[in-house]
Amino acid sequence: MEPSDPGRNPQWWRRAIYMVAGLVLLNSTATSPSVATTSGTCATRSAGRELDYWLGDWTVTSPGGTAGATSTVSLDLDQCLLIESWNSGEGHRGKNLFAFNSDDGNWHGLFADNKGRVHVFEGRVASGSAEFSGASRGPNGGATLNRIKVLRVTPNKVEQIWEQSTDDGTTWATVFRGEYSRKRS
Repeated sequence: MEPSDPGRNPQWWRRAIYMVAGLVLLNSTATSPSVATTSGTCATRSAGRELDYWLGDWTVTSPGGTAGATSTVSLDLDQCLLIESWNSGEGHRGKNLFAFNSDDGNWHGLFADNKGRVHVFEGRVASGSAEFSGASRGPNGGATLNRIKVLRVTPNKVEQIWEQSTDDGTTWATVFRGEYSRKRS
């Protein structure tokens, strides 16, 4: 059997089927009427605007932290995705991504940093108060619950509190408490 003989090479057929299926999927999503009619709705949907109080450029201070921590919170993907880019001022950097899912009525988040840590969250936002939670594994492999609160204190101050529990939510320990002050232009 020759490897180039498509009639006798099952891998060739498998690749061809995957390629055709991929092209059909791309074509169906590119021309789908539902995609065209939902563009731009994040900007006008009030539930997706509930975290906008956090938008802006911030100086971040925390007890025991060093000076120089910063955060920039912006929107992307037609205002459907809120992105926090933060820098500890000491080389620790990360991104927080948050989006409202109209299908399930919840906010979803993803935390990732340059130390290889990733956490996934789900939560609710209302009236200047956001709370997200999600499970992860600690450094020793044990189960850890994470809870993040992002609270509007004033139009120019936001507080973020990150708590963890290793006893299934019975007790919580604060691992980060940051006070965000809006940078003046």
